[in-house]
Amino acid sequence: MNNFKNLLFIIAVIINLLTPTKAEEPVKSIPTKHPDYACMFLGEDKCENFNRKVFKFNAGLNKYIIKPVDILWASIMPKYGMDRIRGIYKNIEFPKRVVSSLIQKDYKGSGREALRFLTNSTLGLGGMFDPAKSIFHLEPVDENMEQALTRCKCNQGRYIVMPFINGATPRGLCGKALDTALNPTSYIGTPILALIKLGFTINETTYMQPLADIVQSNYADPYDIAKKLYGIENHIKAYNLDRESVIKEHEEKLNSNIDLVNNESTSDEITLRAEDKTFDPNKISYTELLKDGITKESYILKHSKPKADLILENYNAQSPSIDAMRTALFNLPGINDSIWTDLSIWNRSFAHRIKTASVKTYEDCENYKYRYIMQKDKNSPLAILFPSIGEGVKSHHSVVFAKLFYDIGYSVIIEGSSFNWEFVKSMPVGYAPGLPEKDAKELAIITHKIINQLQEKYNCEFKNKTVLGTSFGGLTTLFLASNEYKENTLGINKFISINPPIELLYAMKVVDKQNEEWQKDPNNLKERVALTSAKILNLWNKKDEKNFKIDTLPFNDYEAKLITGFIMHQKLSDLIFAIEKIPNHKKTNFYDLVNNMNYGDYMKKYILGSSILAYDDVNYDTSLYSISNYLENNDNYRIYHTIDDYLVNSQQLNILKKYTGNKSIFLNNGSHLGYMYREEFINSLKNDIALK
Repeated sequence: MNNFKNLLFIIAVIINLLTPTKAEEPVKSIPTKHPDYACMFLGEDKCENFNRKVFKFNAGLNKYIIKPVDILWASIMPKYGMDRIRGIYKNIEFPKRVVSSLIQKDYKGSGREALRFLTNSTLGLGGMFDPAKSIFHLEPVDENMEQALTRCKCNQGRYIVMPFINGATPRGLCGKALDTALNPTSYIGTPILALIKLGFTINETTYMQPLADIVQSNYADPYDIAKKLYGIENHIKAYNLDRESVIKEHEEKLNSNIDLVNNESTSDEITLRAEDKTFDPNKISYTELLKDGITKESYILKHSKPKADLILENYNAQSPSIDAMRTALFNLPGINDSIWTDLSIWNRSFAHRIKTASVKTYEDCENYKYRYIMQKDKNSPLAILFPSIGEGVKSHHSVVFAKLFYDIGYSVIIEGSSFNWEFVKSMPVGYAPGLPEKDAKELAIITHKIINQLQEKYNCEFKNKTVLGTSFGGLTTLFLASNEYKENTLGINKFISINPPIELLYAMKVVDKQNEEWQKDPNNLKERVALTSAKILNLWNKKDEKNFKIDTLPFNDYEAKLITGFIMHQKLSDLIFAIEKIPNHKKTNFYDLVNNMNYGDYMKKYILGSSILAYDDVNYDTSLYSISNYLENNDNYRIYHTIDDYLVNSQQLNILKKYTGNKSIFLNNGSHLGYMYREEFINSLKNDIALK
């Protein structure tokens, strides 16, 4: 052990020579509207130009060599067999976990790992199964040698991308070298055992392909998001935040300021919970109000709380920001059910039967990608889906809605949000989304081309068509409905809008205000982000456990706003990246600029800046008030909303109800889309789209 500690000391000296400044220390003093998480966790990217080129090389290597091999392997070995092989490999890696725990003076953890190794090597048939966890409740601890180096106070060094390794630091590379040295499979000498080692390696890379696919296909700048994810995950592992006990310890330390944790605005900018807001119109002196030019109707619209049409029993509401995150619970059985992994060509789960195609929108523009799934009867009714702001064609919500429609008898087309970077790339130079009527017209053109393409391909005709959109997609759905009311080009029978922003600029202002919450505790931001991310990973790792069920989320209001802020700003960043046509293989100062932009700045620069319309005119044109004529005179639509959605206020909801009457259904809980997993909503929606 002494020799090993000496080796660690030598490695620490090498790392410190490579990194004369501490990357963990803050390197930026200029305040920005949005934190630069990549810089926060990895320091300044001084090798960016080199890193981006190697990252692009690695992406090509994975696409043309590694992934095809993984697909072949996943098509030979079912998911059950791959899990057994992975269990064996994890069991073999036992030395690095024990040594790392010992160096960190975590004797309890090293003892538990020793017990797990003995149990799984015997009762678990060499690690194929995990009786240590399932029978004796000995939870695994995923330790590695970089964590030991961190304990030895080694600086992590500057971020660098190496061939075959998409993200690393000098400390991380040394840690990987030590992990390899402690891995018994590294000393395999015979050809047969070498093939077994190769099989282990291929099996492991197969598990990484879904994440690689998400990074490469869902983001305008894969390099930037990969760097952020690596920095946060690496920090979580290096400081043992992947352990529940450490999470609780950090949570207690950081959340000692209870006022910050439970901070919730009491102004009308963000809608208060309905049960906390009381109003009796009979007790108001309207004579006095009239003296100030305020009518009885306008006062009631502004101050009376909306009434719920659909009650969610035992919802266990937390706060609007936290409840909105329950949208992640929206799912249906059978979507991903298969004995094969996602990569396998034999995987015939519903999600894998959805096909991808594209249509040409404009000359000199990229083709617009869409996804679809057809019924056996090609002349079946058709559902067209528009997801939330910034979401692409691989939106999980869209897949769930597709399953719901498909089970009833619809064929389904999945399109991306008009506020998505891929949509912008299919539009002419200079196009910037944000005017719903204009966006809806472009979506109508694309949808018309998609429908014609499918009808020609399958020699069919879709006679019954329904459009469903969520959030910003719900807003564009209603504008599309208004345009179709004036000039019917698509022959759509019904429009369903879920939580549309009633005033788009107002909703953007609320999002910007939420995104600024991080500024209330900037000194602890790095630890708070790491803690919140650790909670997300902890939930993700538990989701596949038997009988896993969750009624409330383990976040406080501040953490929920951190998560929402990160997601919403990432969507805005991707969009502007596409509008500005930033190359993703060269060094750029784009993020120095975009981290000082919010949604309000976007509208000023890309919408108001190029428009002769005044702010008030744009505010009206981007609101549902501008299509009140359609809303009042038609009944071919349904709107779902919640009375505690933080992107609207009571006055807006009351005006919407005035326009729509019983064509709008208000729910008592769920905030923004955080009720879609509930049976009450799903059953109501099924009734709306039932084929009669």
